[in-house]
Amino acid sequence: MKTVHQYTYDILRKNNIKVVFGNPGSNELPFLKNFPADFQYILGLHEGAVVGMADGYAQATGQPAFVNLHSAAGTGNAMGALSNAWNSHTPLVITSGQQNRAMMGVEPLLTNLEATLLPKPLVKWSHEPASAHEVPHAITRAIHLSKAEAAGPVYVSIPYDDWDVQVNEQNEHLLEKDVISSQCLSAKDINAIAEQINQAKRVALVFGTDVDRLNANDSAIKFAETLNVPVWVAPSSPRCPFPTTHAYYQGILPASIDGIAKIFEQYDLVLVFGAPVFRYHQYEPGKYLGDQTKLIALTCDVQEAARAAMGVCYVGDLEDSLIRLCDQVETKKSQVISRKKNELAAPSQGNYIQPERLFDLINSLVPDNVIFANESTSTNGILWERLNITGQGSYFFAAAGGLGFAMPAAVGIQLAQPERRVVGIIGDGSANYSITALWTAAQYKIPVIFLILKNGTYGALRWFAGVLKADNVPGMDVPDIDFTQIAKGYGVDAYSVRSDQDFVDTFQKSLNANRPVLIEVVTADCK
Repeated sequence: MKTVHQYTYDILRKNNIKVVFGNPGSNELPFLKNFPADFQYILGLHEGAVVGMADGYAQATGQPAFVNLHSAAGTGNAMGALSNAWNSHTPLVITSGQQNRAMMGVEPLLTNLEATLLPKPLVKWSHEPASAHEVPHAITRAIHLSKAEAAGPVYVSIPYDDWDVQVNEQNEHLLEKDVISSQCLSAKDINAIAEQINQAKRVALVFGTDVDRLNANDSAIKFAETLNVPVWVAPSSPRCPFPTTHAYYQGILPASIDGIAKIFEQYDLVLVFGAPVFRYHQYEPGKYLGDQTKLIALTCDVQEAARAAMGVCYVGDLEDSLIRLCDQVETKKSQVISRKKNELAAPSQGNYIQPERLFDLINSLVPDNVIFANESTSTNGILWERLNITGQGSYFFAAAGGLGFAMPAAVGIQLAQPERRVVGIIGDGSANYSITALWTAAQYKIPVIFLILKNGTYGALRWFAGVLKADNVPGMDVPDIDFTQIAKGYGVDAYSVRSDQDFVDTFQKSLNANRPVLIEVVTADCK
């Protein structure tokens, strides 16, 4: 008879999961003992960074990533990162170690009290097996639930004495089990949507994160070109579902009720694919849409459909719907007016590089298949205006706005996509949340280029203070941080640049390196 330990690794192999992300504690050691040679363990120095790396890895592969956390304390440390994974529909199987079953009643140190409640509401399913014999089934169930649409994290708490228990050979069935999920819309639904599209005079398209996540970018481009209508990216999108260089691209929508309504007031139909309707942030009251504007949304997530404030929402396979609609819609005859292209920013003067100039320089230097992981929130608007984001899976951002995502996510993405180059664009405020990811990049020789945009302040927060008319707020500045010294301490080559030429020279050298590099880019007149 096999043990729980043996069956678990067999189940992971069967599901093509051979990378474990974690930071072990005592409760997790029995799971990690005799770690199989065909698996890889990726150690992070903080659980927030661990989940961030797994998040990036899972998004880049499109498959569940496996995370091993330390009881309640480790889970608590990971919750901020978990909020991003939940909102980006990332399939994560998160396990945590629990105390020995014989002692749990007296609540010894490192007991995960009410373990199933701790990660909620940021997981699809949370479970602690009633006995060791249930563990293999729980792991299998977790894997299939994590990747079923809408994908997302799941959580299993496992007492550490379960791993050596021998269990029934009926578990062999789990090594053949699979779950196939199909959510295609009916012909009746597709016909109804196509009819409304064909009847509308002015149509606007909005694409969101799940288009990119489900590898439907090419289908989205074909649909937009067939229909011949303008395209926006959904507000606060954590991925880029449509090329920012395309003639039909109009920009990213603002995250406000009134702002979105004004953009679409001249349209009689708005079509939304793969995005919440809508993900607002700053409160700017107004009508959700004009009286003459209808909205149809297609999503993979019934929760997003149910909570939408307007429109008719369909839940189904996004790519299948785009392909089938392409065959039924009529091309609109009106010409799509391309957005005005930005002129190249003037060369930098003085002792810092303007963000506009920086993004122009990046465009001129990066390879065509580059991947960006962004967490420079104060320059987010400039980035969407200037940065060329073109290919499938080329852009990642914190889906819940939780800081600390981009640095570890870049490590996970680069691990998953070794044939492409990953560039992390990270604000100096954000970088401090998960700076330990540098150590993992150095130890495993993961060649991410980390760009730390240094302005010495929480720039996005300063902007929002102006929106809220919040004057004299403390804690807005983060001066006197030398990221090059921090990076070198973790074993990462690091440079600080203040001029265009220094950046170009350093970045080109970094592209040719086979190891991680941090470039501190001074973007304001600060220390």
